[in-house]
Amino acid sequence: MKDWKNQEHFTMDDLIAIVALLRDPEKGCPWDKVQTHRSIRKNFIEETYEAVDAIDLDDSALLCEELGDVLLQVALHTEMEREEGRFSFQDVCDGICKKLIFRHSHIFGDASAATPDDALKNWEERKRLEKHREKAGTDLESVPASLPALMRSRKVAKRAAAHGFGYPDVQAALADLEQEIAELRTAVETQDAAAQMEELGDVLFSAANVSRYIDCDAEEALTQTTGKFIARFQQMERLAEETGRSPDDLSIEELSTLWAQAKKVCAKR
Repeated sequence: MKDWKNQEHFTMDDLIAIVALLRDPEKGCPWDKVQTHRSIRKNFIEETYEAVDAIDLDDSALLCEELGDVLLQVALHTEMEREEGRFSFQDVCDGICKKLIFRHSHIFGDASAATPDDALKNWEERKRLEKHREKAGTDLESVPASLPALMRSRKVAKRAAAHGFGYPDVQAALADLEQEIAELRTAVETQDAAAQMEELGDVLFSAANVSRYIDCDAEEALTQTTGKFIARFQQMERLAEETGRSPDDLSIEELSTLWAQAKKVCAKR
């Protein structure tokens, strides 16, 4: 066995070999060798989000570490397939290189792209051709169901618009959102649980659709707002503690007063 402990620097080939060893039925790690695609599916998602957090924090050292964790997930899933004789890491690299060359027809072919938008349009056209998504319905259906709901709804609406089914402008999108909110109000008034869920979904879908027309990512907007809410709540809690109490001890009226104060404090930061 290779002397891994005393090796100073490692390569992609080393990672592949280490993962294969960890998965070895006899010599491998008791945990690693029994994992399946399904059992570590959430790990892949979590590691990806941790890498995104590092990007948001603008922390290069943390990003380097988190990208390594993402790469480990790729290596693990690839090793599982290699063990079954279906594909190897080399096949993964081969596939992505061929995809990049095919979809960048403005670099490796005769197409032209003077702007980032032109390049993206070329990419999408080549992708539809590659995936045989000639029919509009198939194009929409191919958006992964495992994507976060807001992200998926925005992509579906964007593809529908590319096939001619979209709003003429943001005002029309807002009008549709307002109509969906009115329908949600009606569902709430009638206390129809099924209708409430349906109408709430329509409101969220319409809101995500509006985001396309104001060039704002719905997923990022909601993430930012959630972070803002947490910061304001923590400030409200600090204000309550200054009076010797906690939010749990206060009425909703008292909390509302402190919330207004907290918003002003946070706005000055």
